[in-house]
Amino acid sequence: MDNAIERLKKIGIGTPDILIPRRGTDLQRWAVVACDQYTSEMDYWERVEQYVAEFPSTLHLIYPEAYLEEKEPQKRIDRINLTMRKYLEQGLFETHAQNFFLVHRTTDGDNGRWGLIVALDLERYDYGKQSRTIIRATEGTILSRIPPRKLIRKDAPLELPHILVLINDPAKTVIEPFAAQTDALEQVYDTDLMEGGGHVCAYRISGEKMLSSLAGAFEALHTALDQSNPLLFAMGDGNHSLATAKSCWEDIKEKLGPEDREIHPARYALVELENIFDPGLVFEPIHRVLFNTRREQFLEELGRHCTSYQLETAGSLEAMLGEIGRTEGLQRFGYVDEEGYKVVLLTEPDASIPAGTLQGVIDSLLRLGNQVDYTHGTDITAKLGSRPGNIGLFLPAIDKHAFFDTIVKDGALPRKTFSMGEAHEKRFYMEARKIT
Repeated sequence: MDNAIERLKKIGIGTPDILIPRRGTDLQRWAVVACDQYTSEMDYWERVEQYVAEFPSTLHLIYPEAYLEEKEPQKRIDRINLTMRKYLEQGLFETHAQNFFLVHRTTDGDNGRWGLIVALDLERYDYGKQSRTIIRATEGTILSRIPPRKLIRKDAPLELPHILVLINDPAKTVIEPFAAQTDALEQVYDTDLMEGGGHVCAYRISGEKMLSSLAGAFEALHTALDQSNPLLFAMGDGNHSLATAKSCWEDIKEKLGPEDREIHPARYALVELENIFDPGLVFEPIHRVLFNTRREQFLEELGRHCTSYQLETAGSLEAMLGEIGRTEGLQRFGYVDEEGYKVVLLTEPDASIPAGTLQGVIDSLLRLGNQVDYTHGTDITAKLGSRPGNIGLFLPAIDKHAFFDTIVKDGALPRKTFSMGEAHEKRFYMEARKIT
């Protein structure tokens, strides 16, 4: 019988050698938030730079997207790769071999959420909309976003993940049994996070007994799937980072023989798995604001994406949000312009969720020269949408119970359909792994 590591490998899970800074490193300075956050808030990253200074930090190992438009990006990339090699040569890291990390993250005094750091096999991943691989994207992948990210990863000796991947485990059989016995596990780090990021700690899961228990739980999830369309791992955050890792691997493997392809570290990507049924995991809708758009123009285009629609006046933002949260009957979304709030009800829309229907409308309007912004939070959407010449569009929250079924049925959702928490709740960089 195969050992646990081989069993896990058969369903796309690698058991990685995880690097973390040696004891004595200031982990509050080490860990920084995902590079794709606060992209329009340069003052955030300036505060982080001042706080980190020259201390060892993942800030020196990542490329914050707030800086992507700087004139000479290659200088920053070269500096990142040089710092990675320096940290390795200086022995900054401790290596935890062939294991997983059980991670617990709290923010704003909540009960937190649990995750499992694993390596996923990029050979089992396809980010195409109609993919049927066990690892797949949940939102549309923008191919133009991959090349600039490849420039950052392609020569890097290390990867540091901010990627969150979801599993569909309503019975809580994979992660939660270990979360209930942390007293019996080795703790590998425990730290507060900067800039209101809360707190994070991690425990090591290793050895045949624990890994075999995990393998059995993952195998049971996999066996229960429709084997013609077996979605086991669905992207939560960091889709373009995983797509970049996949693209880099496709380039690397062309130069390798069959045996080397099996063992090359770049074949895998380090991610954090989270159970979609963890009560600490909150799906926030992402709303839309259209600029310089007339109501008549919007409604005319909307009519091309459904059989019919009707508008119902809502007396307030709260009343409108309550109506679009209803799941029975017609598809709904919220609407605001300078004349007030409305609930829009659609008959036989083009897509199975409002985000899909609206994205078709928006794409058509963009081709006509209209502009759109994707907004987090109802207040800012209402503020911008109610200005003369603008329209705010409010989406209902994604139903966790239907999420995996929707991906299996319809393929990847439109981009910017949902967000897993606010910016300060996103994953902070902590772990690293060698990929060369």
